[in-house]
Amino acid sequence: MKAPRGNMLGVGISNNKVKYSRLAADDDGYIDLQFKKSPPKVPYKAIALAIFLFLIGSLLIIFGALLLSGIIKVEHPDRTIPVIIIGLLVFLPGFYHLRIAYYAAKGYRGYSYDDIPDFGD
Repeated sequence: MKAPRGNMLGVGISNNKVKYSRLAADDDGYIDLQFKKSPPKVPYKAIALAIFLFLIGSLLIIFGALLLSGIIKVEHPDRTIPVIIIGLLVFLPGFYHLRIAYYAAKGYRGYSYDDIPDFGD
């Protein structure tokens, strides 16, 4: 069975009951609000994690350097190298994300809080 043709737009709505209005001549269909940037969302948890990584990494690097130089006496000095390596691996991501957060807070061009992962918050 075929649907009836004619003045029907949808089910039960006839063409002559729809009200139309003309758009303004100077209206291009855009509003200024859609082109404004919203204020940046600061990822506080990610920045706190970056501070934590930075501090722990710094402490491990300093502690490893003191162990390696002999200021802190150890029985096996060859075991101090992993402390420095772990310190570097923890320090680098913390420093990187803190630097991005600092430059984004200061408003430097090319840096934004969007570059810092926010862990889905």
